[in-house]
Amino acid sequence: MDLEKLRKIIELFNEGGLTGLVIKGDEDGFEELEIKKELPIAPAAVPAAPLSAAAQEPEASAPVEPTPVPESGEELVYVVAPLVGTFYSAPSPESPPYVNVGDRVGKGSIVCIVEAMKVMNEIESDYAGTVVQALVENAQPVEYGQKMFAIKPG
Repeated sequence: MDLEKLRKIIELFNEGGLTGLVIKGDEDGFEELEIKKELPIAPAAVPAAPLSAAAQEPEASAPVEPTPVPESGEELVYVVAPLVGTFYSAPSPESPPYVNVGDRVGKGSIVCIVEAMKVMNEIESDYAGTVVQALVENAQPVEYGQKMFAIKPG
C-alpha cells in the first residue's frame, strides 16, 4: 500500500469534515475505500458544482413539478437518494421523465437518475404504489438520504 497516498487521503479526510473512513487493502494497493459524512440537522443549501455541457442537457427535459403534500391521514413511503449528486428526472433531454405524479411504479422500477462524479446512477423504487409527490426538481443537487419521491403504497 502506498503510504504517501494513504497520508494524502487522511489529510483530505481531516480537512473535509468527514465522520468516517474505512480503508481496506493489502501491500499492492487499495481494495476498498469508504468515506462517510453525517448530514447536519438542518442542511444548508449547497451550491451545485459546475457540470459539463453533456450533464447540463437534461435540464431541458420536462421538470418533475413538486405537488402539494397529501392529506396527513395517508401512509406514504419515500424514495431517497442513495448518494450525493445531481437529480435528473429523465435519461436525456429528449426523453420524457421516468415517472410523473400519479404514475404507478413497481418495486425495482427506475424513477430517476442521480449523477455523481460524472456517473449516471439509475435509482429504483423500493416500493410498489402511486407517485403522489415529487420532492426534487430536475437538475437540483441532492444529499444522501434526501427524500425525492413520496409514494402511496398499494
